[in-house]
Formats: sequence, structure tokens, C-alpha cells
Amino acid sequence: MNLRDIQIRDPFVLAVPEDRSYYLFGTTDPNPWSGPGIGFDCYRSDDLVEWDGPIVAFRPPSEFWASECFWAPEVHRVGDDWFMFATFTGEDGHRGTQVLQSKQPRGPYEPWSEGAVTPVEWQSLDGTLHVDETGPWLVFCHEYLQCGDGEVCAVRLNDDLRRTVGEVSLLFRASDATWAAGLPVTDGPFLRRLPDGRLLMLWSSMAASGYAMGIAYSPSGSILGPWDQDDEPIWTDDGGHGMIFRSFEGQLYLTLHTPNVTPNERAMLVRLDESGGRLRPALR
Repeated sequence: MNLRDIQIRDPFVLAVPEDRSYYLFGTTDPNPWSGPGIGFDCYRSDDLVEWDGPIVAFRPPSEFWASECFWAPEVHRVGDDWFMFATFTGEDGHRGTQVLQSKQPRGPYEPWSEGAVTPVEWQSLDGTLHVDETGPWLVFCHEYLQCGDGEVCAVRLNDDLRRTVGEVSLLFRASDATWAAGLPVTDGPFLRRLPDGRLLMLWSSMAASGYAMGIAYSPSGSILGPWDQDDEPIWTDDGGHGMIFRSFEGQLYLTLHTPNVTPNERAMLVRLDESGGRLRPALR
């Protein structure tokens, strides 16, 4: 298969040098908006062109707390283990990010945290892992449907990633970006340390042109900011929820899904240029 053959939202590419393989994770339920959640599949590639799969990455155990809206899995290596951060919604309508664990990158993944690690009274989604000199952090979105103006937040995780520590910090709101228009959505945060020490965050919202993805920078390099928003989105053509990875040949890539409508969403890979201290699609 190639990427045109795979229905997927919120794509996340994991490059594993030990077996020189790329693993593509994402929201893979045919209808991710309603009905029973099935789980997550992944796909494997040697060259980012041809993909094998689907490979079962997660299926909920019989007593799993969540029943629908299985969204946005991403996988991070910590020590010798692999941890999946994914969004789930319970029968009571509560939505949050849970941590899952596996001994191999492709899975299968099993619950690691005791339910969601996002605040129990919040509607939260799209948790991602960020590790700095102080330890691990969970960065996630507080849904605009609950708070009015979508938020991106951070909270410390304990070292084994099973629970949070301390209070949640607000990093920024959707309305802080001049390009954001329409519904004040925040989703899909992804962090990357730049060569000059600054911290970059991809995140998505609604622009005048529709679903889009912007960039925020923390000049101090701290997850707590303050965060400056780029005036122009990095992607405006009905796509978003992106992440960045480097190929085994050293090329930097952005992946995102487009269009933003089910069942037509597909993963796209875009070569990136980070020269001059800015991150932009590379000129071909």
C-alpha cells in the first residue's frame, strides 16, 4: 500500500533505527466520531513509500473505561519501553488522554496509567510527551466546547508516566494566534527542540480557510513559555494535526492529515527546511 490507500487521521511516524523501520500510527477507526471504539492499527515501511499493514497496535481490554472516540495515538520511547499517549472517551462522556505501554514499537499496547492522566473534570484531548532537564511533561488540549476558548496546557508527569504531579499550567489559548478564526479549537500539539535551544510547538485550529496548522515558539526554551505565535500558519490547505520526524537519510519531514473530512482523510509527508531559524516546507 501507499499513503493514498490508508484512511488515517492525526498521523504520527515513529522512526526506529534498530530495525530501520518507520511505523505510522494514527486515528484508524473507520468512524472515529461515534459508535464503539475499535482500537488503533499501525503500518510499517522501509522507505516511507510502501507500507505494510494494518498491524494491530491496541485493542481495548474487556473492562476498559472508554467506549468511543479513540483518537490520536502517538508513541515515544522511554528507556527500553514504548509508551503510547492516546485520547479516549468514556460512557459518561468524559474525554482524556491515557498512557499505554509495550515492549516493542509496533505493540500491542496495554493500559499503563490508571485511566486518563488529564484532569478528571476536564474535556481534554491530544496529549503528547515532552521531556526536558526537569523530567517528563504532558502537553494537551483543553477543549473549547468546555472552556470557550481552546487551551494548550502542560502538567508534570512522574518518572514512570503513570500519573501527573502538581498543577496544570496554561500555555496559550486559540485566540492568541492572529491566524486562528472561527471555532476557537486547539488540537494536535507536538514539540521539537530547535538547534538554537528554542522550543517549537505545532498545533492546529481553524483559520479563515478552514482547518490549519500553526507554529508557536518559546524563545526561553522552557515548556512554560512565554509562547509567541507565528503570524501565518505553516499549513492552510484543509489539513493539520501534524508532527515532525527525521528520516534515516537525515531529511526532516512534516506529516499531517488532509482533507479534514471522514472517510477521505489521508496522511501526507512534506519535506521541511529549518534553515535561518524558521521551519517551513522545503522548496522543490
